[in-house]
Amino acid sequence: MKKEDLTGSYTNAQILSLTILRILIGWHFLYEGLVKLFSNPAWTAKSYLMGSVGPASPVFKAIAAHAALLRMADQLNIWGLILIGLGLFTGLFSKTFKILGMLLLLLYYIAYPPFASLGVNAQVEGSYWIVNKNLVEIAALFVLYLFPTSRVTGLDYFFMKKGEESD
Repeated sequence: MKKEDLTGSYTNAQILSLTILRILIGWHFLYEGLVKLFSNPAWTAKSYLMGSVGPASPVFKAIAAHAALLRMADQLNIWGLILIGLGLFTGLFSKTFKILGMLLLLLYYIAYPPFASLGVNAQVEGSYWIVNKNLVEIAALFVLYLFPTSRVTGLDYFFMKKGEESD
């Protein structure tokens, strides 16, 4: 889809609202990563992983129990959040970062799925039986993936090749 096609397909208000949504989600990812990196240098996902209750909890607990895997998971989590956040916030390589953001949020979701049979857990905020903030943010990123506005209002605009289909 060419830039001209995209701007002709949507109103300015639609492009603006999708851009604001992308920036807000980007800020959320970026903030979470920066807090983990700078506010608490000793931060680790160990307690989060050890407390997981979802179907993949044996895998998460095994990662937490192995020091090298835990360090790798901590670094991937911190830098994943920061890079996904920057990509979404600036609109740079946003198609890739939307997919990575959905995958990261899916990991959080399956670590603590909001299913009544699993009970309430202090590690997550808000559990509304199947739907929680992670699932809502996954859905929002999917909508943004379908509407590549960063090609109009992001840094992707400067890297877009004429006639290129990628975002």
